[in-house]
Amino acid sequence: MEPDGKEVVLITGCSAGGIGHALARAFAAKNCQVVATSRSKVSMGDLEQDPRFFLQELDVLSHDSVQRVVSTVVEKYGHIDVLVNNAGVQCVGPLAEIPLSALQRTFDTNVYGPMRLVQAVVPHMASRRKGKIVNVGSIAALAPGPWAGVYTASKAALHALTDTLRLELRHFGIDVINVAPGAIRSNIGNAVIANYSQMPEWKLYKPFEAAIRARAHFSQGTKSTPSEEFAKKTVAAVLKKNPPAWFSSGHLSTAMAVMYHLPLFIRDFIIKIAMKG
Repeated sequence: MEPDGKEVVLITGCSAGGIGHALARAFAAKNCQVVATSRSKVSMGDLEQDPRFFLQELDVLSHDSVQRVVSTVVEKYGHIDVLVNNAGVQCVGPLAEIPLSALQRTFDTNVYGPMRLVQAVVPHMASRRKGKIVNVGSIAALAPGPWAGVYTASKAALHALTDTLRLELRHFGIDVINVAPGAIRSNIGNAVIANYSQMPEWKLYKPFEAAIRARAHFSQGTKSTPSEEFAKKTVAAVLKKNPPAWFSSGHLSTAMAVMYHLPLFIRDFIIKIAMKG
């Protein structure tokens, strides 16, 4: 069933207070039919009664969950115009001591999760020779610093996959957009602290405990860009007839992009001061 000619947008990670939730509202404001997903419908409860949203529980770690939701959406609307891979997790800790299980879970969510969605959605988009895939990476991947190496590595991997997908899917009329947020105000800081509390006590890095813990809140400073502002700009870029291959917005996004081009010894010096590495 066609939703009155509206573009159907499937977004992962739409829990209230996060970037995905803001993106869902921004797409809806542009007259899109939004399939908002998260692991629990309760976390998206404020969208429940709004007809612009179709809520689905989706776990990006589960192949079956991804297949079920994609099939449900295609059956209901006949197509998926835009896929936004937003669901992700942070992971803070020194690489030499962080449990490998935490590293694996981060990559499973931030890298394999988007690829599960991509492989599920692409056949439908390719058959129509139309579609857009948006992968939400991170500007932090351009200048990795201490204490968040697992997270930045997972986002760097997603950036690389996105660049390849853009070239491979162009033949099928599918646009692929790499979105790299800067410091965006969201609930991610609280989520990181919750995850961090489950980490073991550091041995070699015990003296750095305060700096490591502070890294969890690094993107949530007073100058961080409101998620609504970021979402509005991102959606405007994505919905263009010819969307950009790369879109970055938010506090520190320009500074991080500049740092990417600096000599490594200068970049290391700046990051050492900023993050007490």
